[in-house]
Amino acid sequence: MASPKGNPLRSQLEAHQPLYGGWCTLPTSFAAELVGNSGVDYSVVDMQHGLTGYSDLVSMLQAVSLSGAVPLVRIPFGDYGIAQRALDAGAMGLIFPMVNSVSLAEAAVRSCRYPPLGERSYGPIRSRLHLDIDTEWVNSQILCLVQIETREAMTHLDGILAVPGIDGVYVGPADLALSHGMPPGKLSTDLDILLSRIVEACRAGSRIPAIHCVSGTDAQAKVALGYRMCSIGSDSVWLSSGYAQQVALAREQVSEVAGGLY
Repeated sequence: MASPKGNPLRSQLEAHQPLYGGWCTLPTSFAAELVGNSGVDYSVVDMQHGLTGYSDLVSMLQAVSLSGAVPLVRIPFGDYGIAQRALDAGAMGLIFPMVNSVSLAEAAVRSCRYPPLGERSYGPIRSRLHLDIDTEWVNSQILCLVQIETREAMTHLDGILAVPGIDGVYVGPADLALSHGMPPGKLSTDLDILLSRIVEACRAGSRIPAIHCVSGTDAQAKVALGYRMCSIGSDSVWLSSGYAQQVALAREQVSEVAGGLY
């Protein structure tokens, strides 16, 4: 009997190797395919701030899967119906934004775990092709990452991380900075203190610390802080900045566009 298919990120994380990810905001499978083929370990389809609707999602997940990267989805805030549909469509993990409390962390777990761990209903229409249909096995493979990105979330950090079924956190540094009176997208010692606090809490609770980064250099710095999953910019960021740099070069000018978060 063949072994059930698994989530490659699980074994990579168990080996304690840093993982680097792509971020898809453009609602097209070709952009997702390009991101997936860039050498990333995983690729996130952003349904919170990205332009992707559910009608675009399935083909984008297919494109990511064919590229060899692991497909993840960030759902819109509080949309637990989309959470279950994204998993049924083949996402191997979900990122839940704006998780500021223990109750929101518990709601995230309920929507992405089958009973008895959660309340996900059974309908693995496409996911059966990639993670089998055994509910206990699927529960062990799906990644559940909750976003820590506000003062309130920092206040409840330890309690959020203690919720059974949470695999780790995904830091939104822009909102984390904004909520603490700092400009988004800027590096600072004060922000690094917050980021280090999150890593320490994850280590204490045996959770995965993940974060969004502005560049490959920034990702290296975040790995040095202890982060184990680092997403690098986004498709729209690199399309915009890369094209602007080449046009500036053609005009013998210096481009001021150098990347960004989303």
